[in-house]
Parts: sequence; structure tokens; C-alpha cells
Amino acid sequence: MAVNRGTGEVLMVAFLNQEAIDKTLETGLAHFYSRSRKALWQKGETSGNVLKVSEIRVDCDQDALVMLVEPAGPACHTGERSCFYRSLKKDGTLDPIQT
Repeated sequence: MAVNRGTGEVLMVAFLNQEAIDKTLETGLAHFYSRSRKALWQKGETSGNVLKVSEIRVDCDQDALVMLVEPAGPACHTGERSCFYRSLKKDGTLDPIQT
């Protein structure tokens, strides 16, 4: 999970394998692993909207990570600030979150 260090807003959730963790630690930029493409990728590699990682927190079971990041633009590939820009209503429809 990537969280904006300044605001606490959840920006995105993605899978990391050991290679992605190692590359993130090496570069200071968020890297993830695409299970569908079976490939390592750097967030913002083509768009420039990188996530600069300032801290990685590990949960008590050591099976989940939270990256505190400084985003260099929108985190979502749709151009939204966060991938979590909609809320689920009781009737099952999605409502844009007004910020």
C-alpha cells in the first residue's frame, strides 16, 4: 500500500515481490510486481508520476507493507490523485469522492 506521507491518504495498493522490495530500497522509488504481466514495474516510469518512498512500515506478521511516499503527481493511471477516488453506495453504485 502506498500512503501520502503528508496527508495520510491511501494512494494505491499493489503487489510487491522480493525483487520489487529490493529495487524500491535501492532506488528510493516505488516498484511493484505485476502478477498478470509477470514483470517488475516502477510507478511513474512512463508518466513521471513517481512515488518517492520515505519509509516502509512492516506489519506484526511481516506479511504486509505500507510505503509512506511523496507523490510527484497523480497516483492513479486515470489521472486521479488516488486510486481510491470513489465510494461504494448501499445500492451498489459508485460515487466520486468530492475533495
